[in-house]
Amino acid sequence: AVDYNFKKMTPEINQALKNRQARYYQLQSFKREGAIGENNKGYVTVLKDNATASTLVSAENRDRRIVYEALAEQNALGSTGLLKVQKAFAEVQQEKAAAGDMVQSPDGNWNKKS
Repeated sequence: AVDYNFKKMTPEINQALKNRQARYYQLQSFKREGAIGENNKGYVTVLKDNATASTLVSAENRDRRIVYEALAEQNALGSTGLLKVQKAFAEVQQEKAAAGDMVQSPDGNWNKKS
């Protein structure tokens, strides 16, 4: 896996990381229910209509985007940097997913992780 690091921890990055940590267990609960899955672009997707899950997904994806953009910029990855970071994190998030969590394959299909 590619190793991207923060060169400077800004208040915005720090807050995004804290936000993600604060919602971790709630996200995991929705993942276990199959209401949320890890997509192939490094973000989470609502798979079952649920207002709470939708709000959680929007907040999580906003914070992931802050982190990804900062990593792309701070590691001088150029115009395709964001896509590279998203792809790397999609792979990491899918590797970290628990058995039974929904993950999206590169071809776009959703499967339960075994």
